[in-house]
Amino acid sequence: MDGARSRLLGLAILALVLAGLPLTFTNSFWYDVAIHSGISAIVCVGLNLLIGYAGQISLGHAAFFGIGAYASAILTGSWRWPAELALLAGLALSGGLALLVARPILALRGHYLAMATLGLGIIVSILLNQEIRLTGGPDGMPVPGLVLFGFPVRGPLVWYALVAVSLFIVTLLALHLVDSPIGRALRAVHGSELAARACGVDSTRLKVLVFVLSAMIASYAGSLFAHFSGWLTPAEAEFMRSIEFVTMVVLGGMASTFGAIVGAVVLTALPQFLTVFHDYEHVVLGLALVLGMIFLPRGVVPELARRLGWRAL
Repeated sequence: MDGARSRLLGLAILALVLAGLPLTFTNSFWYDVAIHSGISAIVCVGLNLLIGYAGQISLGHAAFFGIGAYASAILTGSWRWPAELALLAGLALSGGLALLVARPILALRGHYLAMATLGLGIIVSILLNQEIRLTGGPDGMPVPGLVLFGFPVRGPLVWYALVAVSLFIVTLLALHLVDSPIGRALRAVHGSELAARACGVDSTRLKVLVFVLSAMIASYAGSLFAHFSGWLTPAEAEFMRSIEFVTMVVLGGMASTFGAIVGAVVLTALPQFLTVFHDYEHVVLGLALVLGMIFLPRGVVPELARRLGWRAL
């Protein structure tokens, strides 16, 4: 199956799964798991553009998630802004910060790049913890309910619908970007930046573009998370949250948009099934990840697609 048909099939399957999942939920707990999975998947689809296609590692992406979350929390809660304007302000703030730091950070390579993005994440985390008057510090702060265009977003089904539609739109945009000349240039940069430049590709501009885009996608997901959870702490912008996002992308399959979604769902939902192991659930989760990387080294979706003869999932 060629790449275009594979991606159309993937979109169709995604739409069917998102539409049919609520029919299987027996209580609000599973809605909660699905909504958190969807929010993480939105972040991972954007992060996969940066890591999987542009080949640029980011260990501080939770910073942009936290910026979007706190922008919405502070502007709607303390300053009484409409949720739509607060969300846009979070996007602008995250995008502006990403644009400001992108060129010096993305000029680095390898572990130097990873350390730079880690440093950015640590700075944002420290600021969120220290600005107690604004953010509530380590104890966190309450977040008002989400009201969009005068309509309150209430109830698990409504929240699920909002997150599901958002995930589908972000996935569709990511696939269009990957199939565009920009996406092909990104893959060329990932393969060999020197060769891509020799062919006239402006690799710096492309990497900055994807970095800003992925930051804004993470910011949007952070805004959704803040309003859905109702309470926000700086832990959502800390280093371990960034590592969690990267692990989701790697587990699902780098350079695979649907793989990013699967990785997010697996790492969000799997711990819920492992609670039967009580004190050993984290040991079992770690073992499952190790076995997954051994037997599915390319990631869950790319390996399954290869075995089924599909491409470009």
